[in-house]
Amino acid sequence: MKTFKLEGKPRTSVGKKAVSALRKEGFIPAVLYGYKSVELPYEGKLEDGQVLIEHQGKGTIVTNFVVTFDAIRKLVYTPDIFAVELNINGKVQKAILKDIQLHPVTDEILHIDFLTVFEDKPITIEVPVVLDGFAVGVRAGGKLNLVSRKLKVKGLLENIPESLHINVENLELGKAIQVKHLQYDNLTMLNAPDNVVCAVVVTRNAMSATPAATEAAAPEANQAN
Repeated sequence: MKTFKLEGKPRTSVGKKAVSALRKEGFIPAVLYGYKSVELPYEGKLEDGQVLIEHQGKGTIVTNFVVTFDAIRKLVYTPDIFAVELNINGKVQKAILKDIQLHPVTDEILHIDFLTVFEDKPITIEVPVVLDGFAVGVRAGGKLNLVSRKLKVKGLLENIPESLHINVENLELGKAIQVKHLQYDNLTMLNAPDNVVCAVVVTRNAMSATPAATEAAAPEANQAN
């Protein structure tokens, strides 16, 4: 997976007024979750921007920080996925983008969540799908539809690919590839097994060319849609 280097500045004020003021200054509030799990009661020292969250008797340190739009733009507005090398006050931590909150009208980035990545712990992430080959169903006049542009997988960061390649050369007219048909080394597929990833749907040209075959295939194609 590609690495994206990002620099952030810690923030100590987290109220609505403080966040609004930061946005007016051109900053985007962000949070790094899962930085460190600690035993309670915690007597260590928290660094700038760090907050201790207690839940069900366990403690987790999260880091509040800000980034600029220019710094984050190429990470957010891209179909690619990245491992983020997050530098906050000279302290570098590997993370992945977890969630983005957008303004409902302007699509302005309001808030970003990151999740700390550890080499020995699996992560859950959506990976783009890439279709390889020229499907036989397309040769017969059908249309190849990519239904799921990303699939959710679980695995160690070192095993997460930049994209999930699917060979569609043998995909016939009216047939579909579902999640249950896919298997990748060292990855667990998390989408529902029956979810359709791609399908060759019947077109008018295909129906006029081979009416008998497409009539039989139509139910499967409709299911894919």
